[in-house]
Amino acid sequence: MPGTDPRVATRSATPPPLPATAVGLGLRRALLDDLEQAPPGDIDFLECAPENWIGLGGVPGERLQALSARYPLTCHGLSLSLGGTAPLDMAFVDRVGRFLDAHQVSLYSEHLSYCSDDGHLYDLLPLPFTDEAVHHTAARIARVQDRLGRRIAVENVSTYLTPHAAMTELEFTRAVLEEADCDLLLDVNNVYVNAINHRFDPTAFIDGLPAARVACLHVAGHYDEADDLKIDTHGSAVIDPVWTLLAQARDRFGPRPALLERDFNFPAYADLRDELQRMRRILAGQEPRA
Repeated sequence: MPGTDPRVATRSATPPPLPATAVGLGLRRALLDDLEQAPPGDIDFLECAPENWIGLGGVPGERLQALSARYPLTCHGLSLSLGGTAPLDMAFVDRVGRFLDAHQVSLYSEHLSYCSDDGHLYDLLPLPFTDEAVHHTAARIARVQDRLGRRIAVENVSTYLTPHAAMTELEFTRAVLEEADCDLLLDVNNVYVNAINHRFDPTAFIDGLPAARVACLHVAGHYDEADDLKIDTHGSAVIDPVWTLLAQARDRFGPRPALLERDFNFPAYADLRDELQRMRRILAGQEPRA
């Protein structure tokens, strides 16, 4: 990429992408025992938030090293604040780059949102859907890509209000992907949540996305606050309409690596394995769309 920072020149080449039908699980400390004991074939890759593992030593660091030697690792960041107005923390971006290289991470993604102002806000806040926000966010994504010397993916986030909407979420997402020349981590559950909260057709949203940009998929559970308000929690089982949207995404884009997100209220590992197996069947085309 033009303008690549010379500090990335000595970095190793990005590892090959995951197989298209790979299924993964989030690397959470509460799941470490289950992940270490999982039979071969249950899980194809793990995803972690680099913020939670960078510089971690001792036993947790050793367990991470062992798991990343056993499974390919992807990274999903929490704190870059790509749409924010505070300066990008490029020292942190460099630390992330070293972590990606050390663990041979094939995919690094972040959120299409902002999460900082004078300090960290500890939430993923919605961006205005305007041309100005497109240009601002795309420029920051491009800067991160140049610094890392690799493409990144951005994830569509769940939202509960829109600060200003001069365009639709689909139009905004497409514009950012095109201008930044980056990839998309498509969170299918977030499409469902936003479709209910903001009253749009989730099928049309998925059909309108550029297939060549979709690098990976997420599925998760959410909380039903009301019939017209869904809260993205990653704390419950995936529901049938979200599985149906995953099958639609497979039909629209072909299979893509897919990750099951579970952040708390963890069930028995057997229940997670059942969801992973269903995901695998959907990606393989063995479960048709409802």
